[in-house]
Amino acid sequence: MYTKDGESYFIVDAHIALWDARPENQRNIHGKQFIDCFYDYHRNLSPESEVWPYEDYLYQGGARLMKDLFEDGYVDHAIFQPAHLGAFYERGFGQTEEAFALAQAHPDKLTYNHFWDPRFEQAGLDQLRRDAERFGLKGVKLYTAEWHGDSRGYKLDDSWSYKYLEAAQELGIRNIHVHKGPTIRPLDRDAFDVADIDKVATDFPDLNFVVEHCGLPRLEDFCWIATQEPNVHAGLAVAIPFIHTRPRYFAQIIGELLYWLDENRIQFSSDYALWTPRWLVERFVDFQIPEDMTEYAPLTTAQKKKILGLNAAAMYDIPVPAELQLPREEPQAVAVA
Repeated sequence: MYTKDGESYFIVDAHIALWDARPENQRNIHGKQFIDCFYDYHRNLSPESEVWPYEDYLYQGGARLMKDLFEDGYVDHAIFQPAHLGAFYERGFGQTEEAFALAQAHPDKLTYNHFWDPRFEQAGLDQLRRDAERFGLKGVKLYTAEWHGDSRGYKLDDSWSYKYLEAAQELGIRNIHVHKGPTIRPLDRDAFDVADIDKVATDFPDLNFVVEHCGLPRLEDFCWIATQEPNVHAGLAVAIPFIHTRPRYFAQIIGELLYWLDENRIQFSSDYALWTPRWLVERFVDFQIPEDMTEYAPLTTAQKKKILGLNAAAMYDIPVPAELQLPREEPQAVAVA
């Protein structure tokens, strides 16, 4: 929980990871390229006081994660969104067993989402069913630009992707988080294109599609899709650190999201360990749209509370203390002539 100026905020960090990019886990040069690109995002968008040494960045470990999020970072609950990247890392990039063990040890603080790749076809579909039972999955994280053999990405509207989404619906996995944002070396930019969200959101109205990184740099494309698809949500991972280096750019991002969607479909995330939540929470609570950007309405405290945690809590059935909830809006009485 974070408190400022008499207001308290329930914080859900909706996109975190526990990764291992140490040299002994790198399968090839691409493993180093990937984590080096991550580190460039980290050091270029963070305040100087928040920049980690490169060696620490390769692997943070569970103990540091718990401290950074729950002791220092104001976070009440966080959701693992792992990326496998088996073509680049021997044991995968996201550390399934370590992250799941942490979630089992701290179920009041952590939720573990898993991943799938439809290019594994039937064998992967069978694995998804086993994973859903083992992990008790409510959500998954998909990385459409991941390499697999000679393939350098897939689309959500591919035929095998549809079979996986149908299975997710059957298994009660309602929250589909999809990386649709900036490219990361050596992955291909166009493999993260947001266009396929449009079709699957229409065809699977009972699933929530959380577009992580809100489609950047394709924000306009994302907004035009999300405004007509009520089951499409925006994740602020990668977007929110611009609050430090380019605050007017961040004002444009959040202003456009609030205009085209609404405050109920936007979720805060630090993208830990790309960044740590403490400074992001503090900056967002203090942030306001510049007065000369008159096309956007000022941010309200209620909007900030929803974005920082209440929206993700509602999606994942995370209990929120009564004193941290917003007052319920009473329905308007209809006048009778």
